[in-house]
Amino acid sequence: MKGAILAADKVLPPDGAVPMPWPARRVVIDGAMLHVRDTPATAPGAEPAVYVHGLGGSSQNWTDFAGLLTDRFDAQAVDLPGFGYSDPSPRYSIPAFADRLIGYLEYAGRGPVHLVGNSLGGSISVRVAALRPDLVRTLTLVSPAMPFLDPRRTAQGPMLPLLALPRAERLFAWGLARLTPEQLAEQVLLACFGDTAKVNPQRRVEAIEEIKLRHTVEHYPRAYLGTLRGLVSSFLRAYLPGADSQWRLAARITAPTLVIGGLRDELVDPRVPAQVAKAIPDGRLLILPGVGHVAQMEVPRLVARAVVGLLDDVDSAVGRGA
Repeated sequence: MKGAILAADKVLPPDGAVPMPWPARRVVIDGAMLHVRDTPATAPGAEPAVYVHGLGGSSQNWTDFAGLLTDRFDAQAVDLPGFGYSDPSPRYSIPAFADRLIGYLEYAGRGPVHLVGNSLGGSISVRVAALRPDLVRTLTLVSPAMPFLDPRRTAQGPMLPLLALPRAERLFAWGLARLTPEQLAEQVLLACFGDTAKVNPQRRVEAIEEIKLRHTVEHYPRAYLGTLRGLVSSFLRAYLPGADSQWRLAARITAPTLVIGGLRDELVDPRVPAQVAKAIPDGRLLILPGVGHVAQMEVPRLVARAVVGLLDDVDSAVGRGA
């Protein structure tokens, strides 16, 4: 493991107007619709990239970050099955999500991509990079939801007993209905950001609109709780014998990898990013004081600078014949 390299801020576009969510399209793979947002490249030579959001999130979690890298990446952000506008899935597990992402990468046919995942998306991306190294050029993990021993100590802790109850989805839907979209948005932002003062007003409005959408989607409670069960299951399996452990998969990754964590993360143990960067053979680590669970939304310029630093480091190594 080594420290991350931050490119100079001047290599990024100057601060300007807050971009709107990027244009979207629908892709049908094996009969199921996957909702995808495109951030087209603005410079020749830009390379393919794919962004994968976390539990309860959507492709809109990448809007600002994606806009900063349009000269480097011809990027696509996916709504995972059951989230955003994508169709629901029969199964909500890390392997099921990874299979769907692999299917999309093969369908897109753009060759190996720069894969960037946050939280749940980071855990999914670890599995994809380990099992299909031919599809991944570099890997960036922002607060990856990799296994740690006591998830009860996080902001998700109060949700865990619900997983064991019969009709848990109905109870969860009932709880959602008791709160206004504004109240739910505030809860989400408090859990995900180290400093909610950094939330742009436009992004707050978009968060509320996404929550209103969830109130109209019948499958959302099942998708959310099913995915949370899948994560907890991956945590339990991680410390048992067998090749399917997320930690053993991380050790198989060959792609140059950047791992980013925030010290005010309330959803993933802040010690986890360092463990991930150490487990991956070509790992780099960036720890951000005062930052929460979604660094790509809270401090997108810092995260973009770290990604450019990774790309420059990889290019430099290729030039040296390393």
